[in-house]
Amino acid sequence: MSTAPTLNSIRAAQERLRGVIHDTPLVSSQSLSEAAGVDLKFKPENLQVTGSFKIRGAFNKVAQVAESGARGVVTASSGNHGQAVAWAARHFGLPARIVVPTTAPAIKVASAEAFGAIVEGYGTRSRERMDRAHAVAAELSYAFVPPYDDAAVMSGQGTIGLEILEAWPDVDTIVVPIGGGGLISGIATAIKESRPDVTVIGVEPEGAAKAYRSREAQQWVELPSTESIADGLITLSLGKLTHPIIERYVDELTTVSESQIRKAFWLLLTRLKLVVEPSGAVTAAYLFAHGRERLAGRRVAAVISGGNVDPAFIHTCPIE
Repeated sequence: MSTAPTLNSIRAAQERLRGVIHDTPLVSSQSLSEAAGVDLKFKPENLQVTGSFKIRGAFNKVAQVAESGARGVVTASSGNHGQAVAWAARHFGLPARIVVPTTAPAIKVASAEAFGAIVEGYGTRSRERMDRAHAVAAELSYAFVPPYDDAAVMSGQGTIGLEILEAWPDVDTIVVPIGGGGLISGIATAIKESRPDVTVIGVEPEGAAKAYRSREAQQWVELPSTESIADGLITLSLGKLTHPIIERYVDELTTVSESQIRKAFWLLLTRLKLVVEPSGAVTAAYLFAHGRERLAGRRVAAVISGGNVDPAFIHTCPIE
């Protein structure tokens, strides 16, 4: 089995997802395009089934393990992937167990439970919950559904890239958030194997810059710790499978500050009326801070990865 997505595997995932998930539109705002200094459109995966892009990869993977006769599924997640696996498992009539950090937002835990999954809080670091999930999978003889480091998962995420190209053939730059790297690996594969002239830019919080530091060091890097309000992006490292794909296909890696993320959150809420979690706002944060100087006049699609924000965050996030 391939360890990396291909254009063909992404197209197969697109067919598998057709009629199951939402076809999220590209949305624009003249004032936000002017603020960024680019012709800007957003791909709002916060409007997707389960509130994030994660359903694409989770459904593609769960469909495959269901076809192979899996008794159930297990995953480790900071929240969004767990919700998506729970939803997909329910679709196929499979039991699901989700291991989340003890700090996971309550809204994400409640959503996974509402889809019928059993949710277990375990530790605060990604490696802790990953090890626990593998142990649960072995104990129950369930299939493990990786959050990002898996070809089927990356292929599902890559369908976003195909949709952007179909909806906006003239796009020349695509900006994508980076957590473990599954989203950008899938999208970059779809883009570069279809339209190698399109630029792909990856964005991370300054406090979780594992992709940026890995490129700087010219090798895979695991950070000693990470911290950001963008809780879905604070893995300590890229995946061992996603890292080489990012190095091959992603043109630029960059970071944004916490202040820039907060400003983007409020601009998206007040101008576009989109509720976006901080992890989903990092692409907008980059464009509002640096678009005019780095990408002036370009046709830019920015992926908003999710909208499962804890309502308490809105009340505690200062207006920048």
